[in-house]
Amino acid sequence: MKNPISIIGAGIGGLTTALTLKQKGFDVALYEGTAEIKPVGAGIIIANNAMQVFQKLGLQDKIQAAGNKISYMKITDENLKPLSVIDLSVFEQKYGVHNVAIHRGELQKILADAVGFENISLSKKLVDIQKNTDFTLNFDDNSSVQSNILIGADGIKSVVRNKLFQENTIRNAEQICWRGICHFTLPQQYTNELNEAWGKGKRVGFVKISSQKVYWYALANQKDIKNAHDINLSDFFKEFHSDIVSILKATPKEKIIIADILDLKPMQHWQEKNVCLVGDAAHATTPNLGQGACQAIEDAYVLGNCLSQENDINIAFEKYQDIRKKKAHEIVNTSWQLGKLAHINNNFGIWLRNTIMSVIPSSINKKQTEKIFMLS
Repeated sequence: MKNPISIIGAGIGGLTTALTLKQKGFDVALYEGTAEIKPVGAGIIIANNAMQVFQKLGLQDKIQAAGNKISYMKITDENLKPLSVIDLSVFEQKYGVHNVAIHRGELQKILADAVGFENISLSKKLVDIQKNTDFTLNFDDNSSVQSNILIGADGIKSVVRNKLFQENTIRNAEQICWRGICHFTLPQQYTNELNEAWGKGKRVGFVKISSQKVYWYALANQKDIKNAHDINLSDFFKEFHSDIVSILKATPKEKIIIADILDLKPMQHWQEKNVCLVGDAAHATTPNLGQGACQAIEDAYVLGNCLSQENDINIAFEKYQDIRKKKAHEIVNTSWQLGKLAHINNNFGIWLRNTIMSVIPSSINKKQTEKIFMLS
C-alpha cells in the first residue's frame, strides 16, 4: 500500500491498532484531537485477553511493571462479603499473562512511545469527511488530508461512524458514574484483587494500581441523583464498608471524573469499502464486564491479522467484522444486563440476587470467563 492507513483517535484502541499495523509492516498515520498525550483519566484493568495481545506486541513486561497484577475478581455485598469470586490463576497459567490494573494515562503513554510520536499528529480534531474516490479528512484547524484507507477509532461519539455509517443509536443506561484515583494505602488483603460491592441501587469498585494509588469507581441510578457534581460521595455511600468510605474520602473532589453510563446499540456493519471502525466507535459497551478497552485491543489484533493475510482491503475489513462481531456484541449485551442486575433497588430483589449469585458454581463463572479471555 503506497499511502499510509489513516487512523482517527489515539486512545487505547487507536494506538494499539497503529502499533499492530506498524509491526505488520504497514505505514500508519494517527490523528488525535487533543494537544498532547499525557497521563489523564482514571484507572483501567487490562484483562487477560488484552494482555495476550500485548504479549504478542512485546509490551507485556512494560505494562505489568507499570501496574499491579490482579489475581481475583470479587463481587461482594456492600459490606465486602463475597457473593462471587473468580480465581484468575488458572488463566494466568494457561496464557502466561496476568490481569493488570494500571493508570489509563500510563498505558496510553507506553503505547504512544511504542507507536512513535512521528506517526501521531496531535491537535487534529476531525470535524468532517468527504468521500469520493478517496476520503478528505477535515480537521478543526482548517487543515485537511487525503486518505484512501480509513480506520475510525474515535470513540462512542465517533465522527467517522456518524459521517459514514447509518446505524447510530447511543443508549443511556440511566446510571451515573464517578471515577477517581487517590493516594491510599490499601489493607494487604486487597493487594491483588478487584472488589466491586453491590448495594441498593448503587455500587462501588476499587483496585490497587501502584504501591500508593487506588483506582475506584462508584455508580448510582440516575433517578436518585439531582446533581452528580454536588454529591458528597462518602456520605452518599456511607452504608458501604468503612474501607470503601475511606477511599472515597481520600480523593480530592476536583480529581473526580463524572459521566453518564452509555453504550452503542449493536450495529451490523462496522466496515464499508475502504473504511472500518474499531473499539467504542464500533461496539461501545457499558463498563460492567471491564471489557471496553480490552475489546478494542482484540479488534486491533484481529484487524492486523486480516490485513496482513488479505491483499484486498475490502475482504480484509469484512473478515475482521465477521470474526469480531459475535463476541463484541455478546459483551455489549451481557454487560448491559449485568448493569441492570447490579442496580436493583428493592429489598426482596437484592436478597434474591445476592442469594443466587452466592450459589452459582465456580465452574460456571470459570466457563464464562474463559469465553471472554479466549481471543477471537
